[in-house]
Amino acid sequence: MEPVHTAVAGPRPLHDERRHVDGDDFRSLMSSFPTGVAVVTSTGRDGSPRGVTCSSLSSVAVTPPTLLVCLKTRGRTLEAIRTREWFAVNLLHARARTTAEVFSSPVADRFAHVPWRPAGTTGLPWLHDDAFAVAECAITGLYAAGDHTVVLGEVAGVEFRADVPLLYGMRQFSAWPAGPASRTGPYPGSAP
Repeated sequence: MEPVHTAVAGPRPLHDERRHVDGDDFRSLMSSFPTGVAVVTSTGRDGSPRGVTCSSLSSVAVTPPTLLVCLKTRGRTLEAIRTREWFAVNLLHARARTTAEVFSSPVADRFAHVPWRPAGTTGLPWLHDDAFAVAECAITGLYAAGDHTVVLGEVAGVEFRADVPLLYGMRQFSAWPAGPASRTGPYPGSAP
């Protein structure tokens, strides 16, 4: 495994014509952009499972396959990820709203409320009843961004089954409409 590099950049000075929006306005903006819901998991130094609900997830590259998640810098899950240098991304299905809520709440032992088992070869926590897919990732980069840390991970293993994903937007949970996909192939507007 390649060494983990952390880049910490100081804030850029704001020009007179730019101002920060307040947190409520920013949350309102982002809540209007629906996204899938995942639970990011790892294990702590003592081997105990850690996890947190995350909607800040994105694919970065296909070669090598790389994911990006954004987590609170002072969170216990990020602390476990830094220690283990591995994390799992559990993509929740539409019936897993309760799990999303448990992992976004200040519950003392979140894993006591949700069935899980070790995933693949890494043994990272897989929420097998609530996640239709899990990706095991090795950290390739950590980058400070305000009160969060951007975590890049190279995907070393995946397990998945077809299901309808849980979505979050407009400050509520939802599901992809049922039925066959109306289009297959590349995204609209992408090159053939």
